[in-house]
Amino acid sequence: MAEQRQRSRRRGRGELEALVLSALREAEGPATAGWVQERLGGDLAYTTVVTILTRLLAKGVVTRERVGRSFAWTAASDQAGLAARKMRRLLDAESDREAVLASFVTGLEPDDERLLRELLGQTRDEWKD
Repeated sequence: MAEQRQRSRRRGRGELEALVLSALREAEGPATAGWVQERLGGDLAYTTVVTILTRLLAKGVVTRERVGRSFAWTAASDQAGLAARKMRRLLDAESDREAVLASFVTGLEPDDERLLRELLGQTRDEWKD
């Protein structure tokens, strides 16, 4: 009974995308949708995995290459990159970017604010190291 409830539990928004992305990052190279499905325990339908991968492709989070009649998928971004894309999308949807950014910064915990200020003081090249 508990197992059935566990399977029927609706996952949170973005949870499946995060699981699929995590599986792809663990792959030793490009992976097929079938491999991802198996890696996630097989309780997701193959078509669901393909749908998630296609959505991630549209978001620029994964890439794909043709392999025979199918595709092999590769993570183009990690979990932090996915979260950053979501934040940028939300920011782009607002007309008063300055107000949104100011509200965001003032709502940060002191340690997070300090870290953000340190990051803003670095050059883009330093971020990549």
